[in-house]
Amino acid sequence: MKPGLVVLITGAASGIGAATALEVFSQGGIPVLVDCDAQPLAQMAQQCGEGCLHFVADVTDLSAMQEVVAHTLAVHQRIDVVFANAGVAAFGPVAYVDPQAWQRCVEVNVVGVFNTVRSALPALMAQRGYVLINASVSSFAHPPAMSAYAASKSAVEAMGNVLRLELQAHHVGVGVMYAGWVSTPLVAEGALHPGFVRLRATMPAFLNKETTAQDTARVIVHAISKRQRRIFIPGWLRFLFALRAWLHLPFAERALVKAAPDVEKSYLEGLASEGALASSFGPRERERTLARQRQNKQAG
Repeated sequence: MKPGLVVLITGAASGIGAATALEVFSQGGIPVLVDCDAQPLAQMAQQCGEGCLHFVADVTDLSAMQEVVAHTLAVHQRIDVVFANAGVAAFGPVAYVDPQAWQRCVEVNVVGVFNTVRSALPALMAQRGYVLINASVSSFAHPPAMSAYAASKSAVEAMGNVLRLELQAHHVGVGVMYAGWVSTPLVAEGALHPGFVRLRATMPAFLNKETTAQDTARVIVHAISKRQRRIFIPGWLRFLFALRAWLHLPFAERALVKAAPDVEKSYLEGLASEGALASSFGPRERERTLARQRQNKQAG
């Protein structure tokens, strides 16, 4: 990576975002960190150099993201790269998933990407910069009980493809990232849900292998330096991407069809014992939701 590049990263307090921030910093870049979790974000900022800019912001709030961009420009006078990475997952069959959890997943993963990119676009155009969107392999592989996540990631993949066409005349590069299983808190939380474990059991071992966040970050920063159009992690996913239409033919869906009733049963058992919110969200997003509800109640 060219030293001195200003790289705005959302979802930067943990997982892929945090690892990418550290990798950017190690290669002489200037990471700017955005996340909704204040304490881990501050801890990450301490590892990214003295005076590292970091903002506690919800990507679903357009005005908050506009303030992030304005403050960044006031300090650094430029934004060269935006990595729209922030995301959450909601779990559950469409017939039973908590509607608020489903909607929140789509808002963060789709509206949040739009708000991030839209806010930074004038600065990116001025620098002939680069946008990277985390679409994930779920943009083309759609397992049962993951409708919100799959729909949202499909949407941002499409957004990235449109952006690439729109921004070429402005000399802004656009990349879409397709990662499989990466060892992050989001994936670790999924393992707490029996239905999610059952889904992963439908996959052969080579498809279930996890990539570390650090290895993922190295691929991401290399892709940023090359302004790549598509990034596959691990690399062999490009072949699955090329065959994506085959993934939804009957023979390819057989194992998932067989697993769907088990997944539904596990979800309903969790629904009865833990409630809709606990069944649909992992612990971190559940706590964020409860915190927002308390704030709204106090404000009311």
